[in-house]
Amino acid sequence: MLEPADDRRRRRGKAVLLSALAMILIAFGAPAFATSTRADASTVVHPAAHRVADVSLPCGLYAAGGTPCVTAHSTTRALFASYNGPLYQIQRASDHGYRDIGLLGAGGYADGASQVSFCSGTSCTITKIYDQTAQHNDMPISWGGYWKGPGPNGSDVGADAMALPVTAAGHQVFGVKVTPGVGYRLDHAKGVPTGAQPEGIYMVTSSNYTSQWCCFDYGSGENSHTDTGNATMNAIYWGTACWFGGCTGSGPWVEADLENGMFHTNTGSNKDPNNPGVHYPFVSAWLKNNGTSNFTLKYGNGASGGLTTTFSGPLPNGYSPMKVDSSVLLGTGGDNSPNGVGEFFEGAMTAGYPSDATENAVQASITAAGYGAGGGGTSTALHAVGAGKCLEVPGASTTPGTQTQIRDCTGAANQIWSRTGSRELAVYSGSSRLCLDASNQGASPGTKVITWTCNGQTNQQWNVNANGTVTSAQSGLCLDVTGAATANGTPAELWTCNGGSNQQWSLS
Repeated sequence: MLEPADDRRRRRGKAVLLSALAMILIAFGAPAFATSTRADASTVVHPAAHRVADVSLPCGLYAAGGTPCVTAHSTTRALFASYNGPLYQIQRASDHGYRDIGLLGAGGYADGASQVSFCSGTSCTITKIYDQTAQHNDMPISWGGYWKGPGPNGSDVGADAMALPVTAAGHQVFGVKVTPGVGYRLDHAKGVPTGAQPEGIYMVTSSNYTSQWCCFDYGSGENSHTDTGNATMNAIYWGTACWFGGCTGSGPWVEADLENGMFHTNTGSNKDPNNPGVHYPFVSAWLKNNGTSNFTLKYGNGASGGLTTTFSGPLPNGYSPMKVDSSVLLGTGGDNSPNGVGEFFEGAMTAGYPSDATENAVQASITAAGYGAGGGGTSTALHAVGAGKCLEVPGASTTPGTQTQIRDCTGAANQIWSRTGSRELAVYSGSSRLCLDASNQGASPGTKVITWTCNGQTNQQWNVNANGTVTSAQSGLCLDVTGAATANGTPAELWTCNGGSNQQWSLS
């Protein structure tokens, strides 16, 4: 069968493009393993093709920059465009059966529906997070360490697989909600930087769930699970810890856990008035360390925009050269300190010190992933990120017309909202069911946000957006905590969208 002329031209064009991209990668010196994918019996691996295809996702971008991923962990999506293996493993309580949760397609998003089906009528635990690189640095539940976990023989425990539903490009996926005692760890990981070798790390986390306790980390730690001295770790810490005192603001912040301290700067404390804390439903956190003279910390909004550098300078006194060990960890400190809390969606570690241009490209890939709040059809709290409180119906009132407000999160029924396919945000159930409502169909700034009998009108329809805002489908105005106040009892209203933290929300 003769091939049409247009198809022949397209194929020649693709060949030229593939050749050009391959030459770029060779020029960057990207080793072959950097873009290999995890292959199972049904996967055929073509390394050259993978190198070309992967330049749209984080680990392909890192490889093109000459700093290939040596770990690539995610429960939400592929980090290589060619990856089509499992993302994580779950176990259900009813029969102790296991299932690997994979992708909807190569280079795509997690098959969240497979998890929902498998866990229906029972509970599930995340027992392993697979590594997407050819190093196969999969993280099982940590066996414990100097600080004992709550599991058998002092081990840590796995995260509740259903506890963190979110969306990515409109697909229902699940993150890892690290509560006290949850931790994952692989000792003697392959190919990771050790000693004073340079290393880059990023992860996508959230401001919705943090604490000051040690340690919600992702990165390198000690194989012994004990404190082996300064400079034996290189991990991102995310939380509100002010280890050295005198910090500006109340956090949370991106910090470097280098062992025996979470460092905002080379002197420890955060004195920057422009860095009082980071408040986004999805946060990209970044650390790179050249092992001898520099470490750099950055953050970004995981839904939009670029990166902000909060520190780039010398290593702390007594931390040069670094003496990093080869344990890869998530959710614990180097000595298995098990009290940190946080949310994890994706992350990677690199061999080498990534360039700013590479990190900017990876940030663009993260924002393009389309992370959004809520899993669709779930009942959760509507969390006011800037205030650290929850939207509620005052006094658990079931009277239509009650103005909503924020208050300390309690998990009570008057703070639980159901997001429906018709874009309602409803509270209660049965005959008491009420919908979040723009009062009197108001479409101007200052309109009260109340509860009212659900009626399907547009003033009861809400868009939960990837940038953390909740907007009225009728007016386009943002759900807003009045006056950016943080006190209990502050009412909610509609206001012109302005990017303020009092207009940031998360269903979590």
